[in-house]
Amino acid sequence: MKKLFSPFNLLLMALMASFSSAMALDGLRTNSKEQMIAEFERAKAYTREYLDAMPADGYGYKPTEEMRSFAQQMLHIAGANYGLGAAATGMANPYEGKNLEKMDEMQSKEMCTKAVDDSYDFLINSIKNLSDDQLSETVKIFRWDMSREDGLMKTFEHQTHHRGQTTVYLRLKGVTPPAEKLF
Repeated sequence: MKKLFSPFNLLLMALMASFSSAMALDGLRTNSKEQMIAEFERAKAYTREYLDAMPADGYGYKPTEEMRSFAQQMLHIAGANYGLGAAATGMANPYEGKNLEKMDEMQSKEMCTKAVDDSYDFLINSIKNLSDDQLSETVKIFRWDMSREDGLMKTFEHQTHHRGQTTVYLRLKGVTPPAEKLF
């Protein structure tokens, strides 16, 4: 019987996953501003399903002591939506200089959910305020020069990565994660 997880099969699966991710992000790049807004609205709804799925007593849960709690992971997404989104769009970050994931008042299910929802609203509204021409303008994000559109794609990739990490948190708490929402 052939092993499913042979080194060759694992390499092949990794290459296919990388190719799929690159194709998804490339699709985000070549579509209109309206499509980009629709993708972030879908991501907001999907992230909200994760926030709703975790019971209130699971928001402080950490799989290991050195990891972020569930709330901190979600607040990390929110902080990046604000920080990366502001850098990419030129809008003022309302939480400039603050670390949402370390703010005690944001750790409850209610406040964390509101903070995350608000961060997506900030991001979506910031994109709506850009013209199509502005999407191709070069901006500095951290130490890299890139187009506003590429910066927004990095923001999308970041939130997808960290939301995916919280799947494990839900499973470890005995919660079935939301079904994949690709479309």
